[in-house]
Amino acid sequence: MDQRVSLITLGVADTARSRAFYEKLGWKAAFENEEVVFFQLNGIVLGLFRRDSFDLDMKRDNDGTGRIALAYNVRDRSEVDPALDRAVSAGGSLLKRAEEAPWGGYSGYFADPDGHAWEVAHNPAWTISAAGHVEMSA
Repeated sequence: MDQRVSLITLGVADTARSRAFYEKLGWKAAFENEEVVFFQLNGIVLGLFRRDSFDLDMKRDNDGTGRIALAYNVRDRSEVDPALDRAVSAGGSLLKRAEEAPWGGYSGYFADPDGHAWEVAHNPAWTISAAGHVEMSA
């Protein structure tokens, strides 16, 4: 199996509400129907799948006990706070104000309308290409 992620799918209560939130962040949906919305990202796809349909598709009840945070890394420290502010203005909630991190960066967290956690971070050891791909320094 290749070392990659092709699609990240988030279970959401209301696909229209979730689509509107991500569009307020400046994203554009590439596909949608009543069950799912897909956003083409830099090399992967983010899916918003209506929760009950998502559970049926997996054939399990997703009780929310998993712990995961998605991350949006920025090119410069000065981009972190405005990105968090934009997420809150779009209807998200602030989980943690940005602060200096013990690993040498600067980061904070917001939650989308369904409670999915997103970290907004600047890691000075990582480079973000023009296409938005993260390159970790060796």
